Amino acid sequence: MDNRGKKNKKLLTMLRDEIRLKGYSYNTEKNYVKWVRDLIFFHKKTHPDKLDESDVSDFLTFLVNKRNVSPSTQNQALCAILFLYRQVLGHKDFYVQKIQWSKKSTRIPVVLSVAEVKRLLDAVSGKAALPLKLMYGTGMRVSECIRLRVQDLDLDYKQVTVRDGKGRKDRTTVLPESLMESIRTQVRRVDKIHRYDLRNGYGEVPLPYALRKKYPSASRELRWQYLFPSGKISRDVRTGQMARFHVSRETLHRELRQAVRIAGITKRVSSHTLRHSFATHLLQAGYDIRTVQELLGHSDLKTTMIYTHVLKTGGHAVKSPLDASLAVF
Repeated sequence: MDNRGKKNKKLLTMLRDEIRLKGYSYNTEKNYVKWVRDLIFFHKKTHPDKLDESDVSDFLTFLVNKRNVSPSTQNQALCAILFLYRQVLGHKDFYVQKIQWSKKSTRIPVVLSVAEVKRLLDAVSGKAALPLKLMYGTGMRVSECIRLRVQDLDLDYKQVTVRDGKGRKDRTTVLPESLMESIRTQVRRVDKIHRYDLRNGYGEVPLPYALRKKYPSASRELRWQYLFPSGKISRDVRTGQMARFHVSRETLHRELRQAVRIAGITKRVSSHTLRHSFATHLLQAGYDIRTVQELLGHSDLKTTMIYTHVLKTGGHAVKSPLDASLAVF
């Protein structure tokens, strides 16, 4: 490895350390490191300290013109690069003004009907059933659902707290009454697994931020255990400790795809479709759009407004002239 490679490798280590110091998720860490590495290789392994605003702009333009990335992906790359320059390299005023933004059109989200949701969830079996039902019943993203801890549930007030969601914000959302007994059963299952792990010298889970140092024993408490634990113990890449993580999103995606096939649904369904359906069905039921905005955790009402396009309510409620003409006969 030449000197440039060594300097860049050291830079990526510094980047990881700063991300962990800020308490960002491991998923954010992987994405930020990836984008910084891509920036370095795009400029033939040139250290970012020797690049300027125009060099970064060229990279972001490349993402649009050659990789055809979406606006959100391009924005994620920009956030990673700004973090590098401002937090790691110390260029507090670093900013990229000339950016060719991706202009991919915003698509109306795929939404299932209530009947389709029922068919889909009836087709789900095994350990994925409760998480997928919770995602539809609460409006959570898949990443938020799999990271739920036992202490995030409030069965008395019928609500769940989503910690460190998108934008690093906490929020509360409704907990379906129909799932209460299943959730209690799941907590008992987690308790049983946790006791088994403790007897075998394990029982720890990763803790957010610096809580491991502040509360050394917290990682072994039941309340911090994941509601949907992984089936095996694995090594925490950040701390080196053996711990039980949460179920993987790939597992839920696989089970969801199988359920879609069994249910005979021809729409393009993803885990996010359950969140879209949650919001749309609440609006159909007459709930205020700002209430839906809070439950989803949207910072901008315009983001929630997209579901009104699905509903075609109000002045957009159009009846086909064919239906009107056939009604005459």
